[in-house]
This record gives sequence, structure tokens and C-alpha cells, in this order.
Amino acid sequence: MTLNAGILRQQLAQLETVAGKPSKYVIAFSGGLDSSVLLHALTSLREELGVPMVAIHIDHGLHEDAGAWSEHCRAVAAELGVDYLSRSVTVQLESGKGPEASARDARYAALYAELTYGDWLLSAHHREDQAETLLLNLVRGSGPLGIAGIGAIRRFGPGWLARPLLNTSRDELLEYAEREALNWVEDPGNVDRRFDRNFLRHDILPRLKSRWPDIAARLQRSASHSGEAAQLLSDLARIDLESLGGRPERLPIDGLIVLSVARQRNLLRHALRCLGLSTPTMMQLERILSEVIPAREDAQPLVVWPGASVRRYRNALYLLPEKLVDMPGPIEVTGNEVPLGAGLGVLQFVDGEARGLSKALLERGIRVCFREGGEGFMPEGQTHTRKLKKLLQQEGIVPWMRDRLPLVYAGDDLVAVGDLWLAAAAVSKPGVAVRWKDRPALH
Repeated sequence: MTLNAGILRQQLAQLETVAGKPSKYVIAFSGGLDSSVLLHALTSLREELGVPMVAIHIDHGLHEDAGAWSEHCRAVAAELGVDYLSRSVTVQLESGKGPEASARDARYAALYAELTYGDWLLSAHHREDQAETLLLNLVRGSGPLGIAGIGAIRRFGPGWLARPLLNTSRDELLEYAEREALNWVEDPGNVDRRFDRNFLRHDILPRLKSRWPDIAARLQRSASHSGEAAQLLSDLARIDLESLGGRPERLPIDGLIVLSVARQRNLLRHALRCLGLSTPTMMQLERILSEVIPAREDAQPLVVWPGASVRRYRNALYLLPEKLVDMPGPIEVTGNEVPLGAGLGVLQFVDGEARGLSKALLERGIRVCFREGGEGFMPEGQTHTRKLKKLLQQEGIVPWMRDRLPLVYAGDDLVAVGDLWLAAAAVSKPGVAVRWKDRPALH
């Protein structure tokens, strides 16, 4: 089968039966052969698809030519007329996962931060990548999900992670690139056999292919069978999650501990995937089960790994990004949405609601900032001003979010605390409602 734009369109249409039409394509663009073909083929469908596109290059800072690769990607995106972003990451080489997995975690954490609701992150994984991943996960002792290899599409944070080239061979990608006279970069690290994937790619898979020429297709079938088993585990995890309240970011301890240990592990992995967070090593997972879940309610234990963290507060387990962002300073509100940073969602101001802030108040100018301490506030329905700190404690707001609540000010007056409270003196009926979209767990 020869890869062309029509075949890519068919693959995207098939993925849309699962995820619906995307609000935006976010293309993970390394500048290598695979992602160069994906970006080129996708842009040839731009008018037909009618979906905004942006190419994002992740600079891992692990090679002296990283800056030149980023500039190459910028030039290619400009030539194709595609919006372009470059993000630098710090790879936690001491994570215990190895350099390949650590780089992958850092890359996906950065890509996750760029997604908004309904976006598709497009990755250029192909059939040989699938074969390598299956073999690698077998060697690592992975379970059904690992042996299932790479999925064609799955939930990823507020959007989806899609791999429309998964049924395409590398030879077909190379044929397309040569036919279209594409230029791409070659990472010398891709032939370094110290890395497990490269060892499999250059030494093991060619030997297997010499005996079984269709080895990649055979392994893909095995991955498909394991995928069915993994789907059953995912279905079980969804059932367990619903029984515990349906919130992957907040798992009640009382409900969690009545599950078997195997189901606890299965549910934790599933919940992290639902949130687009990286999965822990077995050692880190065992720490969650043995240290965090049985801890005292007032202990506030924490397990952190690249791309995610798990905390306990009172009777709940909270699944969070590795680091929580801090607002750089007050943000003047000039529209109806204020992005609060990775993992914190968006504060929205919706006019014409039955109750909300006075429209005249907003027209005079408002700003959003985080807590600094010492704030006083009189919520609607109360008759005297109270310390915000006390209100948050009584409301049971988790400690790590108390300094990250978006506070809305009009002049020197605090008029709203996220979407939790409006100031009594600022309420209007009708008014401008304050809504917090994609709000992290607060209780």
C-alpha cells in the first residue's frame, strides 16, 4: 500500500468515529522522517479537513545540534504555512526509568500542557514502532497493556492522542518522503545501540525479518489480541472508577481499599491515563499502595515522578501533574476567558446569567491573581468580612490549591474566589457568571 493524502484522510476519519471531530491538530514534530511525512500529508488536506493545525517541536537539550533541529522544524513549518511552537524540556535522567523513557515523559508532559479541550495530539508512530514497542515491553515484563503496544487513539488530558500512521510501514513513509522531495533531520542517537529500542531496531528486528519477512505485521496482530485483554482491564477500571465517584483526579480512600491490590493498581494506571499523566514505575506504584493509601489522614504523604504526582489529603487520593504552576503576576481581564496555566484550567466570564458579578464592575476593569496571604472576604449571604484563609480551611480546600485559586479583583476589592464565592457587594441579578473550566480537584 502506497501512502498518500487520501489514505491519511481515511485513517483520520476512522479515528473520528471514536473521538469526534478535533478542535485542533497538534502535531508532535521532531523534524525526523516520520513526523515530516505526517506534517506534509496533513497540510495537503488542510482545506478538506477544515481543522486548525500547529506543529510543536520539543527540544530535549540532549544533543549539541538540538538548536539546529529546532530551526529546521521552524523553517519547514513556515514553508508549509503551519503555525509553529518550540518548547524546551529538562529530562530527569535520574528518574530510574532510563534516558529513553525519561525523555518520553518530559516530551509528553510538555505536549500535554499545550492541549486545550477537544485537541488531537498527532504522533507519527508507524508499524515498525509498534513491533519495537511490543518487543521492548515483553523484555520489560509488561502486562497486557504494554504488550498491546501503541494504541491508535486514546484520551490525553483535555483532548486525544492519535496515531494515524500506525498501519503504515517505515518503507512506505520513506517512499512518500522521496516522492515529495522532503528534507528531514537524522538524530545520530537513533543508531546508538546503547539504547534498548535502537538495539531492537538495528540488531534484533532485521534478524527476525530475515526469517519471517512479515514479522512486523505478525507482531501487530499479537498487539491487537493483547489490546482486547487490555480493553477488558480498562473496562473494569472504568466500572471501579464510576463506583468511586467517577473523578480520576480524586479517588476516595475508603472505596479504594476495598478493592483487591490488583484492581487498585489497575484503577490507578487507568486514572493517570485518563488525566494524561505519566505512569509510575512498579516501585513508585508500590509506594503509593504501601505508603500513601494507608497513611494517616493528617499526614499528607506525596509520591512524585517525572510527569505526575500523587498526594493524600484527608480521605482521598489526588492525582496531579508533577509540578503545579504559579501565576507570574496579575492578569488584566480583556476578554471572556483567562487561561490559568498548565493543569489549572481556564476562568470564564459568562454574561447574561441569572446571577453573577455586576457588568458595570467588569467594564471598569478587573484582574485575576493568586493568593498572597491576609486577604479578607465577605461572601454573598454573609454579613461580615472573614479571613479567606479560614474560609478555605472550613471549605476543605486541599492545601496545595489554596495558593493557586484564581482571585478576581476590581480595584482593591476582592469580588470573586474562583467559582466558589462571589463577594456580597459585587453580586448582580442578572450578571456575569464566573465559571472555572477544567478545574482541578479542590476538595
